[in-house]
Amino acid sequence: MPGTLADVERVISTLTQEILDNERYFGELDAVVGDGDFGYSLARGFEIVQEKWDEFDRTDPGVFVTKIAMAFSARIGGTSGPIWGTAFLRMGGALKGDAEFTGDDVVRGLRAAAEGIKARGKAELGDKTLLDSLVPATDALEQALADGASPKQAMRAFAETARSSADATIDMQAMRGRASYTGERSIGSVDAGATAIAVLAEKLAETWPED
Repeated sequence: MPGTLADVERVISTLTQEILDNERYFGELDAVVGDGDFGYSLARGFEIVQEKWDEFDRTDPGVFVTKIAMAFSARIGGTSGPIWGTAFLRMGGALKGDAEFTGDDVVRGLRAAAEGIKARGKAELGDKTLLDSLVPATDALEQALADGASPKQAMRAFAETARSSADATIDMQAMRGRASYTGERSIGSVDAGATAIAVLAEKLAETWPED
């Protein structure tokens, strides 16, 4: 069954609420080796999404995601704004132009988002960033869909891999962002961005409609 604007609205609404609910937790994760503003910055941006929800252009799913991205990235400070804004803009670009989309379109959008993050953040896999959760999770999603999984099963695969990959960042040394300034001291704690991806994916998997 193809995805529609209603599906995108449900996903963005869920992500928004989960980001607002986890503001303190994300900040605490970031404070271990970063400056602790990750949760605050992300929440301030997505407050705008919540406040302006009915105003966004809903011409098609991609346009909607693009307008969302522009709204919150203009509000988020620090490095989070450009990184998360780029990710959502790339996803919006992948979905733009059609009223419906497939699982393959979602994978293509997530791949585009990851490439955008790499370019904007000058980061690669293994640098202890959200890429270390997002990319393996996208691989798992693609494989699940190729194996004939239902949307809910595929989302579970995405979430499970996002979590295990985020947890694995505990053994990595940060090479990008404020955490990189701490050198080897960054080893021993999970990356805040990667863990945020896992938290958001788990909420989506939990709330995904039954097939």
